[in-house]
Amino acid sequence: MGNRLPLIAGNWKMYKTGDEAVQSARRLKELAADAAGVEIMIAPTFTALAQVAAAIQSSNIALGAQNLHWETQGAFTGEISAPMLVNAGCRYVIIGHSERRQYFGETDQSVQRKIRAAVNAGLRPVMCIGETETEREAGKTFSVLDKQIQKGLEGFVFQDLKSLVLAYEPVWAIGTGKTATKEQAQEAHAYIRRQLAAIVDDGFARQVRILYGGSVKPSNVKELMAMPDVDGALVGGASLDPETFSQLVHYQG
Repeated sequence: MGNRLPLIAGNWKMYKTGDEAVQSARRLKELAADAAGVEIMIAPTFTALAQVAAAIQSSNIALGAQNLHWETQGAFTGEISAPMLVNAGCRYVIIGHSERRQYFGETDQSVQRKIRAAVNAGLRPVMCIGETETEREAGKTFSVLDKQIQKGLEGFVFQDLKSLVLAYEPVWAIGTGKTATKEQAQEAHAYIRRQLAAIVDDGFARQVRILYGGSVKPSNVKELMAMPDVDGALVGGASLDPETFSQLVHYQG
């Protein structure tokens, strides 16, 4: 892992009202107060962002959003811009999650535009990439990852991407209970890092954090995090319960 500070990020998806989110955030703040050597981020729903920002103030927990629009303002009913997220207290934003790609028409091109918007606003983008079960079985894992990285980061230079985080989330392991083995995760992460070195440069590839996402839980987090190219986790279901998520945050303990 080198000098890369691990990041454990919780994606709360479409769960928790504002009041429920605040309750969970406050409890996590208590439980994670002594977590050392790790960065923590939670991404509640849009409607809960400002409330959660207030609840985690002066803590070691960063606030993230689950999506954004690439324009800063305009006639885009139902959308949220990067400056709005910043104003609500966000430091991170998840971009290109497989559920956004699968259900809402997210493309590699829209991911690229959203990363640009995030970078311009000073947000840290968490760019999600990963293959479906069909693609893995067809031996296309690396070609899918290569395309998503190439298209998603097209036109960027190193200076733009200093705050970029990548999240490898095999689609077949999200919400299914299936998890990539530590060897599968390491293989994919090492490939991603090699591609980043080719696209940008070695220095960038060595410093960028690559998270694993896909049914991460207390029973498997330690072995996944022991892999040299796994720099954290993007956690779905297990992040909804503060007690469980706290165990992930304390994986080194």
